Amino acid sequence: MEVTGSTYFGDYVHGRIEGKGRYTLPTETKYNGTMKDGMFHGKGTLYFPNRSKYEGIWDCGISKEGKYTFADGLEFKDKKWHYCDGYDRRFYTEICSGLKPAGISQLTNLDPPRTIPQGCYDCGDGFYNPNTRVVIDYKLRFLRNAGVTTEEVAAALIQIALKLQ
Repeated sequence: MEVTGSTYFGDYVHGRIEGKGRYTLPTETKYNGTMKDGMFHGKGTLYFPNRSKYEGIWDCGISKEGKYTFADGLEFKDKKWHYCDGYDRRFYTEICSGLKPAGISQLTNLDPPRTIPQGCYDCGDGFYNPNTRVVIDYKLRFLRNAGVTTEEVAAALIQIALKLQ
């Protein structure tokens, strides 16, 4: 596991990961549940760095059924999904807490929204700085050097922001 950057705390059987445990991937995604022969097996939950989670039943590392819950508590449904459809474009926090008064727009599902550093743009997984062409995460740590796709996203966000003014 040292080679992959993963860590495991839990049960072993004959030197193999098996039983209840906590497995942390290098991406900071964490699995808490049962393992068999080094794989997710039985009931377990994946906790993602963005505070969302996937609770599932696993069979030899493959999810057989489960439920994905977004960080704000919204549960994904693959059938009859009524969130943010063509008829109702409210954010989930607006559905739960009500709309803002006239003249106060809610531009993201976060309320209050995160503070974006001066001259940067929120690109979904962090902040993009067009001067340095670097993306930092929401804790202001280096995430990656910007590629063409990030710049295209930033340019599109600029265009949208200009239209909103």
